[in-house]
Amino acid sequence: MIVAGLGLRSGCGAEGIIDLIHSAQARCGRRPDLVAVPAFRYREAGLQAAMARLGLGLRAITPEELLAVQPRCVTRSARALAALGVASVAEGCALAAAGGSARLIVPRLTGPHATCAMAQGEDA
Repeated sequence: MIVAGLGLRSGCGAEGIIDLIHSAQARCGRRPDLVAVPAFRYREAGLQAAMARLGLGLRAITPEELLAVQPRCVTRSARALAALGVASVAEGCALAAAGGSARLIVPRLTGPHATCAMAQGEDA
């Protein structure tokens, strides 16, 4: 399983999300099976629109799940840490959704209003 993890600013539009997922996809040559986001961003209109256009499932990651995978993340954001209490949102979401032995295949990519990372899970 390939999971795209996203970190989003409030109000992020669908186009920015789609562009980032396509960039991550191009880097690893794999299409994600699922997209994972922090639970507090799950209902963002731009996110929902992007998932509908891409035909991808969406999973909300709890704060506890996000915190648990932080030691496995390779990038850190002081801004995210100060605002959210975790230093890696996109990578954390991807790893949390992909399972315990998942590995990052695309570290965090940064766009104007979002970040994206991809992880490969056990059954891929």
